Amino acid sequence: MNKTGSFRNWKYFFILFPVVLLVFGNLMGGWYTLINFIFSFVGLGIAELILPEDKSNDDISEDNLPDVLLILCVVAQIVSISSLVFGIASGRITGFYLFSAALSTGSSSGTLAIVVAHELIHHKEKWWNFLGRFLLFSVFNPYFYVHHLKIHHKHVGTDADPVTARYGETYYHYLVRSIAGQVKQSLQSEKQRCNKKGYLPYGFHNYFIACLAGYSAFLLFIGIFFGFEVSTALILQAVFANLLLEYTNYIEHYGLSRLSKERVNEQHSWQSDKVISRFFLIDLSRHADHHYHASKPFNQLLSHANSPVLPGGYASMFLPALIPPLWFKLVNNRIPTRKLEI
Repeated sequence: MNKTGSFRNWKYFFILFPVVLLVFGNLMGGWYTLINFIFSFVGLGIAELILPEDKSNDDISEDNLPDVLLILCVVAQIVSISSLVFGIASGRITGFYLFSAALSTGSSSGTLAIVVAHELIHHKEKWWNFLGRFLLFSVFNPYFYVHHLKIHHKHVGTDADPVTARYGETYYHYLVRSIAGQVKQSLQSEKQRCNKKGYLPYGFHNYFIACLAGYSAFLLFIGIFFGFEVSTALILQAVFANLLLEYTNYIEHYGLSRLSKERVNEQHSWQSDKVISRFFLIDLSRHADHHYHASKPFNQLLSHANSPVLPGGYASMFLPALIPPLWFKLVNNRIPTRKLEI
């Protein structure tokens, strides 16, 4: 592998471009608030259908650019949320545009904040880990941090993991089952941890409970000082961001299974090397390698020749995932022969 002078790390900075459109839209108000949503779900979806794959594994570079980008993404999320608050509080965003601004902001939160949070919570350093949890706070998600690290990675591909979409399951059924399962398992996990440490099982040492209390206090503060329309918009953007998170979870493991005692490998997650998904989502689409080597930084993830490959990337598979017959037609015949536990 070439470890000097790589252009690969610069390509990941594309993740920041939608934030520019979002902030511009929130500051301008009106129909401008839809610019980022249209760009992200129409423009990028079409571009992904046109642009080729990039399966290269030979351009990994050891430099500080990935760390710089992660910091910039945290700053970008703060600016994004602030622009929504300012746009509404200043009267630039009113009426229907409250919804469209929240939708566009949620698009950015789902494709930047949660994606980067996913990267950061895997870091062992406390500072990076804290930033990951901060990004999850911005989308009011109390379960992903606990469930993803302690349960999903351990049980992926088995019936014990609610995040793994079952064969023949629609996104809509999955959405309810997955969120309910993650909330239940996260609460149980935190209860057990608190009991083990001698804390109240549902006190503020419980991460899930502490998050809910923090969200309530934050939204109350925003409502009092900036107006409850702002609080409502922040909730709406968080809801959409988390719907995108569950869409991502859905397509990452749909229909793939493993034996409970089988080691997780590169065949238990879907992969895509579409350039839009790769570089606008900091290689989240190389999810097979992420589960195979969970501690590997995003800029070092590889493409595996024997991993199942989605027919499109994350941008172009969004619409098919919402239309079950189309999704099943495109994906079901690509699923490797499933193993049954005897």
